[in-house]
Amino acid sequence: MRQTWLRVPQEEFAPGLVFTGWRETDFFVFAELNDADIFTFAKEHQQRLWMLGDTFEIFLRHLDQEAYFEFHIAPNNLRLKLRFHNAETAARIGRSRQFDEVIIEDDAFISRTWVKPEIQRWFVLARIPGRLLEQKDNLSGSQWSVSFCRYDYTRGQKAPVISSTSPHARPDFHRQHEWGILQFE
Repeated sequence: MRQTWLRVPQEEFAPGLVFTGWRETDFFVFAELNDADIFTFAKEHQQRLWMLGDTFEIFLRHLDQEAYFEFHIAPNNLRLKLRFHNAETAARIGRSRQFDEVIIEDDAFISRTWVKPEIQRWFVLARIPGRLLEQKDNLSGSQWSVSFCRYDYTRGQKAPVISSTSPHARPDFHRQHEWGILQFE
């Protein structure tokens, strides 16, 4: 993870690594996140996790579609699941802050977190069913646009330190043209 919109990363920036994999029907994401103060104030699923504490985010869009997914995971394994119809929908919702129409109510994906304050790290493992993204079971041959992002809060600080695996020119995680490409082969 990095802060490509800055000439030099913030002093408080903590690194993170993201690994991906897949099996016929499922997409897997594993993240290792360095963090000196691991916490969230989130108490239930579907809250605005990025405003409540540390959050790991997964952005996914099939290259043949305008719709895309945004999945959030907090250190206590609470999740927020969103599906935007297109970039215009995301921009409109960003302005209005009304997320109801894009929330996915069911258990769209499975995750597990491990919080290890003694080594200043937390870990995320997510399994996203291919049928959610592809509307078919097998992911073979698919191409997706992907990005993994992070909000790293520290108590007593005014704002979180944000970072992404994408080379964003400005700190806007929805800039899809800067996301990476994942080929399922």
